Amino acid sequence: MNTSTITPRTASTDEKSSSKGSVTKPGWFLVSPSVLLLLVWMIVPLGMTIYFSLIRYNLLNPGENEFVGLENFEFFVTDAGFLPGALNTLLLVGSVLAISVILGVLISALLEASEFLGRGIVRVLLISPFFIMPTVSALIWKNLIFHPVSGILASVWKLFGAQPVDWLANYPMLSIIIIVSWQWLPFAILILMTAMQSLDQEQKEAARLDGAGPIAIFWHLTLPHLARPIAVVVMIETIFLLSVFAEIFTTTNGGPGFASTNLAYLIYNQALLQFDVGMASAGGLIAVVIANIAAIILIRMIGKNLTDKS
Repeated sequence: MNTSTITPRTASTDEKSSSKGSVTKPGWFLVSPSVLLLLVWMIVPLGMTIYFSLIRYNLLNPGENEFVGLENFEFFVTDAGFLPGALNTLLLVGSVLAISVILGVLISALLEASEFLGRGIVRVLLISPFFIMPTVSALIWKNLIFHPVSGILASVWKLFGAQPVDWLANYPMLSIIIIVSWQWLPFAILILMTAMQSLDQEQKEAARLDGAGPIAIFWHLTLPHLARPIAVVVMIETIFLLSVFAEIFTTTNGGPGFASTNLAYLIYNQALLQFDVGMASAGGLIAVVIANIAAIILIRMIGKNLTDKS
């Protein structure tokens, strides 16, 4: 009896393992070309960047390829624009994230809490700036809104008898933050508004029956429900905001001085304005390391958040 009962189980286990192996091998065989192509697509540019970062390579003297080790990294870190660029990068990322999350939550909550005519059109209009190219949006703000002579803000200032302000010259970093926030706020609204629609309405009705007001419902029900979407918004926006370039290039060119220069524009300045490919490659690797550190921290925060909520 014992042998007859054990034998079928052994056979079934062997069949499962053989079937699993037969499925796994063709699966890896079919996926391997895509994985190999992806690795080549990533490793070749990274390898070339590492190579250029270790040599003295200037486009004005392309024949001079002297090995200098970590000298390019030292020159980039000690460059006069590195510290302002790093601080401006942190200021830009932190400010845009704060504006996107705070206004995104408030606008999404207002849209979901109130019924009014044309709410669907308002949703579309709020999301539409996200689909405009960064260069186009920067030109709109530069020529139609911030322009000290013909801009909308200049007309408003003149209407009240005040002197128009040259925003891009006097407040360059604030102007960049406003432009980038205008572009990325719709993304936060889209994610948070979608997440808010999945909130259980029975919990809100039960809270109202227990005497909870709108503020208490928002603080104890809506906001905890948005913890995961907020974490996703922060992670995705941080990765993209670390490489903001088009808005700065189109409006201020990093000036006046280094007032609106971030790391991405500093790397462009080294590579295409000073023709120093070696130092620009070193700066690119430093920026990649910073972006990966930020991504790892954010992913761990999101993982901890998901674990605590589950």
